[in-house]
Amino acid sequence: MRGALLVASVAGAAAAAPPVLEVPVDCTIGEVCFIQNYVDHDPGPGRLDHACGRLSYDGHQGTDFRVRDYVDMARGYAVVAAADGVVTAARDGMADVSIRETGADAVRSREAGNGVLIDHGDGWETQYSHLRHGSVQVAPGDRVAAADPLGLIGLSGNTEFPHVEFTVRHEGDAVDPFAGPDFAGGCADERAPLWSDEALAELTYRRTGLLIAGFADQAPEADGVRRGAFRLGSDAHDPEALVFWVDLFGAEAGDLQRFRIWAPDDSLFLDQESRLDESNVSWFTFGGRRRPPDGWPPGLWRARYELLRGDERVVSEERTIRLGGG
Repeated sequence: MRGALLVASVAGAAAAAPPVLEVPVDCTIGEVCFIQNYVDHDPGPGRLDHACGRLSYDGHQGTDFRVRDYVDMARGYAVVAAADGVVTAARDGMADVSIRETGADAVRSREAGNGVLIDHGDGWETQYSHLRHGSVQVAPGDRVAAADPLGLIGLSGNTEFPHVEFTVRHEGDAVDPFAGPDFAGGCADERAPLWSDEALAELTYRRTGLLIAGFADQAPEADGVRRGAFRLGSDAHDPEALVFWVDLFGAEAGDLQRFRIWAPDDSLFLDQESRLDESNVSWFTFGGRRRPPDGWPPGLWRARYELLRGDERVVSEERTIRLGGG
């Protein structure tokens, strides 16, 4: 989410080369950590990321590196310095709680939550917002090198999901690290990323991606799933229902989603599909059926979710669960 500046920018030479940036999180991109929102390049009320996709929201000035859910947040994944520099501001002590629970007024003037600001010289700075309560381990005046730990991914400040918002500024103006300071925002415009070659290779653009998936024995609630609830293990005896749920990012209007569940004899227990009416950066959905009148045939049940965009299958996830019957 958009965060308030922790401290005023440090002026420098406008012509100076920007810092070369490394990935600001210590977790595997595309498995544990994902980029959910990029800098918004749409000058109006819409949203447009640097790749001419819709992974942003109006006025967003940072890049949101998220973990999959609250369970991952509790495990603890480090936020690290993207380049060498000096810490000019740091804040800790704010609770990890979604603004959907507290309301935005509760964090007014502290929207960035727990965070760190680093000066890289020549007017360049990076900000790391929404860090986990009690995790900030640097203080103003500390010198840091690229990859030095700063804190942990959290949920503090004006945010609704566990992530760190990574913001780059030059002379106080936000710069998209995927596009560079001279990017005009058009799809055909030349980009000059600030990332190192290694970081850029790791940060491949993902227009749509799966975060987590699993089984439940009832209709699940999104926030509960993200906190670790509504999750059947790999074996279940006699659930009231068998529901397959998925949590993903980058769903788009017109996408076709399909749920299928097969019984142990490979007969089709569920075949459900629907078309999305709206685009959603965050999308939680599920499909399932109640227990059959004669109970569950024992054995290995298989579920698959697919998201299709035209002829392209953009998400396909399959899971199995063993039901004991009875």
